[in-house]
This record gives sequence, structure tokens and C-alpha cells, in this order.
Amino acid sequence: MLLIVGLGNPGEKYKGNRHNIGFMTVDEIADFHGFGPEKSKFNGALREGFIETENGRVKALILKPMTFMNESGRSVQKAAQFYKIPLDKIIVFHDELDLEAGKFRMKLGGGIAGHNGLRSIKQMIGGDFHRARIGIDHPGHKDIVHSHVLSDFVKADKDWVMTLTDACARAADLLALGEHNKYQTKVNHLAPAPTSRPRRN
Repeated sequence: MLLIVGLGNPGEKYKGNRHNIGFMTVDEIADFHGFGPEKSKFNGALREGFIETENGRVKALILKPMTFMNESGRSVQKAAQFYKIPLDKIIVFHDELDLEAGKFRMKLGGGIAGHNGLRSIKQMIGGDFHRARIGIDHPGHKDIVHSHVLSDFVKADKDWVMTLTDACARAADLLALGEHNKYQTKVNHLAPAPTSRPRRN
């Protein structure tokens, strides 16, 4: 069984924020693969379903912590403990300041690059989980990082956001098979990063 986690903040106010690209992506995965409706569980919104692969279908849980970003680890820990899901079967989709907008990279463990959601998860369950990193670009100065991540994607971003979240869903059979490098390659093939950076707010 896989635990696929999307990071974000709950509520309409944050829905379109750059910081919520994790929520957007796992919603797309769940919808594309016909997962069940959301249930309130483990301090989060949980959907259960299966991802069809060439080796048969794989059971998966999709979790959006509803604790706000800084406490995401509490929700992930509860779900992982209840279902006895090991770290190598946990994939966390999140925004990444250190990648240009629209770039996608998979990574196992490593540093958290100042991401409070990752910090919380690492504190609660350890750091050796898989990260699906979605680039949102750095605003250029650390003093405006907070406002950058908590502002909505601009109009110029909409196309790549839609294409990338769709690609993450379409390629999810490789994720379910544990083929993380192939997953990264296919997502980037289906959704190449924009060649020119969209203008910021």
C-alpha cells in the first residue's frame, strides 16, 4: 500500500496558493484514478483507491493534512502508523522554491530546504520518504518568500500548473510500481517545464 501525501493549507483562502500545489496534484491523481470520496481522518482529508499498473492494481491512500502546513507531520504519522506503511512507500508532493516554475523532480530523503511541511514530517516519522518536488521559483529575496508562497499562481502559470498536475496523475502507475526515476522522466516528458519564466506578482 502507498501513502501519497499532498502538502498545503486548508480553506478557500489558500486554495490557489503556490504553497498548495501539493494539494492540487494529489487531488488530480485521486480524480484521474477514480478514488473514493474524501473522508475526515487522521487530522486530514483521506481518499482510498487503486492505481492500475502493468503488474495489477496497487492500493493507495491519498492524504491532505488539514493541520496547516507547519503541523503536517502529525497527520502523516497517524495515517502511516494506523496502516503500518513504511517510509519507502510514502510519497510527499510539495512546492519547491529551489526549482524553477514548472520543473518536477523526485528525491529520496535529504534536506528540507526551509519547507515547514517537510520539516514537520521529518520530525514525526524521519526523513527517508520520497519527495515529489514541484518548482514554484524563488522570488529572489528571502524577505518575500512568505508572501510568494502564500500568494496565488498568476495567470501565466495556469497552463503549466494544469499540464503538470495532469501529467503527475497520468504517470502514477510508475509511482505505484516504485519506479520513481521513470516516473520523473515521464512526468517531464508529458509536461515540459516552461521555457520562459512567467512574470511574478
